[in-house]
Amino acid sequence: MSQRLGDLLVKEKIITTEQLDQAIKKQKEENCRLGAALVKLGVMTDEDVTNFLSKQYGVPAINLSYFEIDAAVVKLVPVETAKRYQILPLSRVGASLTIAMVDPTNVFAMDDIKFMTGFNIEPVVASEAAIAAGIEKAYGENQQQEIDQVIQSMAELGDADVELQSEQEEMDLADLERAADEAPIVKLVNIILTDAVKRGASDIHMEPYEKEFRVRFRIDGVLQSIMTPPIKLKDAITSRVKIMAKLDISEKRLPQDGRIMLKVNLAGRKKTLDFRVSTLPTLWGEKIVMRLLDKENLRLDMTKLGFESETLVKFEKAILKPYGMVLVTGPTGSGKTNTLYSSIARLNTPETNIMTAEDPVEFQLQGVNQVQMKEQIGLNFAAALRAFLRQDPNIILVGEIRDFETAEIAIKAALTGHLVLSTLHTNGAPETITRLMNMGIEPFLVATAVHLICAQRLVRRVCSECAEVVDVPQQTLIEEGYTPQEAKTVKIKKGKGCNACNNTGYKGRCGLYEVMEVDDEIKDLILVGASSLELKKKAIERGMLTLRRSGLVKVMQGVTTLEEVARETIH
Repeated sequence: MSQRLGDLLVKEKIITTEQLDQAIKKQKEENCRLGAALVKLGVMTDEDVTNFLSKQYGVPAINLSYFEIDAAVVKLVPVETAKRYQILPLSRVGASLTIAMVDPTNVFAMDDIKFMTGFNIEPVVASEAAIAAGIEKAYGENQQQEIDQVIQSMAELGDADVELQSEQEEMDLADLERAADEAPIVKLVNIILTDAVKRGASDIHMEPYEKEFRVRFRIDGVLQSIMTPPIKLKDAITSRVKIMAKLDISEKRLPQDGRIMLKVNLAGRKKTLDFRVSTLPTLWGEKIVMRLLDKENLRLDMTKLGFESETLVKFEKAILKPYGMVLVTGPTGSGKTNTLYSSIARLNTPETNIMTAEDPVEFQLQGVNQVQMKEQIGLNFAAALRAFLRQDPNIILVGEIRDFETAEIAIKAALTGHLVLSTLHTNGAPETITRLMNMGIEPFLVATAVHLICAQRLVRRVCSECAEVVDVPQQTLIEEGYTPQEAKTVKIKKGKGCNACNNTGYKGRCGLYEVMEVDDEIKDLILVGASSLELKKKAIERGMLTLRRSGLVKVMQGVTTLEEVARETIH
């Protein structure tokens, strides 16, 4: 159609031959329709293209923003078909189905939909952008209605089969299994799991309270309420998740851990989902938290994690040394695992023997010997480390240094020609030195073995779709940590909220990094037992960017906001 459309537009003197050539070039570059290419070049508007097609082919034009789409009609055509043909079902009268199309000459699309639905097709023409937005809105709302219907049918099912029991009168195990396998329950749990992936959630929380059963997702590090299924169904939903995770559904008094591996088809793509499941008995039932381990979200390219350029140079220099210890510190959920995995990916060559002790192993890495800790049989970090040293390793990763024994073996390994990577839970890089000494490690061992410490936090990125510059008083900027000169020139960006970011103003996350090199001057301070404050002062003199400064740099670059930096760092 594009060639015909181009020729017709030139023939009608709406565009010139030069403009057509430009549009065809743009069309090839961006793999879009000619109409869209003309709109992007500013030669025509969406409305101009739609009106021209309408007049040329004798098909009515429609403005979808004023049209109320019938939800029942949307269900007649699957979302994949609608996206493939760029069509949107609008309404049905008798045996006729009206559909909005970008290309009213596409007889294949009309035949396909006629065969699929059994109705005669009446086309109307609409712009590409309007149909894309219409598909997003119609099918998004349709999914929400589907969830509501599932919950409604579950509520009815609950009245019939799943009675809320008092604490004394526990539900029979067979009843629990039967309720968990009911179609609406299965469907709802599947919807929750796939919806979490679509929204980019890292965790799913299912929480029972006295009068409410709440489902929340952690998206970009912040929990958001998603739905509240009927309280009567908490036992059935909990049991369904426990069955999927191969846990004991009769055991409700003790915490349990399991894993769910699912193969799903999301938007035409096959995807393997991996959920780490943890159950915890609370006052009103079992709370379930599922951590979504999505390999596609694992960034193994160190340049894309958010390191400042000079900080990345220091970090890479340390991990490329043949021996010594590199520590990554920060609270739970600050991206330490990702930084360590990125380091390993950078070092993973056929000549190196890399061994990791993890609890749990979150992602399987090709060419790396990964060991899962099992405390109950005595396989802890210290035991694994001892075994590693008899396995001729080059690089050792210890999931976490929690006690003196693990710290002592890790330090000795670092001093005997191995590169050791590990994590600790401390607030900043200088405090890590003090923590190791508090564990009982001698200052001279810390000073000799540790080469670099990286403290990190994750902050939410400003949504690129709705970012805008906002005015912030200079005094506020100075109070947050900017110099008076910077405060005069800095431009602060904020997201005002749009569909792309769920009206939060944020989409995605990036890291803040505080990297402290243990050079000769820092070593001297460690040997004389200097405090973490003295170490911090000296490290800043030696060029260390603090977490707060790293955050302020990201704010200046328009990557994040002052609120995010203030939430994660101290001045």
